[in-house]
Amino acid sequence: MSGFFQRLQQLDPRRQQAFMAALCERLLPNYRLYAETTGQGDPHGIKVTLDLVWERLVVKAARIDFDRQAEKLAELEPPAEDDSFGARRALETVVALSALLDTLRGEAPEAVLEVSRTSRSGVRAYIELTEGEEDAARLGELVRDHPLMADENDFQDAVLEAVETGALDREALKALRWLGRNDGVSNLGLSAD
Repeated sequence: MSGFFQRLQQLDPRRQQAFMAALCERLLPNYRLYAETTGQGDPHGIKVTLDLVWERLVVKAARIDFDRQAEKLAELEPPAEDDSFGARRALETVVALSALLDTLRGEAPEAVLEVSRTSRSGVRAYIELTEGEEDAARLGELVRDHPLMADENDFQDAVLEAVETGALDREALKALRWLGRNDGVSNLGLSAD
């Protein structure tokens, strides 16, 4: 894993942003599901913010006020008193997108690692919830060997490989976004459709 994180940190900022944007795409269904089941949040608002990030990646000269976007995004967090599983996964979506916006607003060298870990920790939490294992060593093994975690690791590897090689032109970014959308299935294997 440390080799993976080293590779992430060696990417130039734009490639890191593309990596994070793809991971955020894959987190969106979790937020959407939370919003649909609770009536809280604004999936459209989250999607608009992410659309603007992709626009900036495609058109470097795009004039977008990411400070304002960050303010809007903060308003889309689930209520602090909601400690439900869905709220925590929705919050991860907001946290990951916030970290990405931080890189567009200035320096945030750890953001790419934060987004990667946030996505993985959501998968871990889901496995812990669904498997209900008390023994920590056994749980660690379960998480490591779980198909969802394998899928998460494979997904992040595929995204990293995609942003490491070749030009990040319009077509490459479009392919990356499509990869992130993952047919509307989130990192937890859930779909809002």
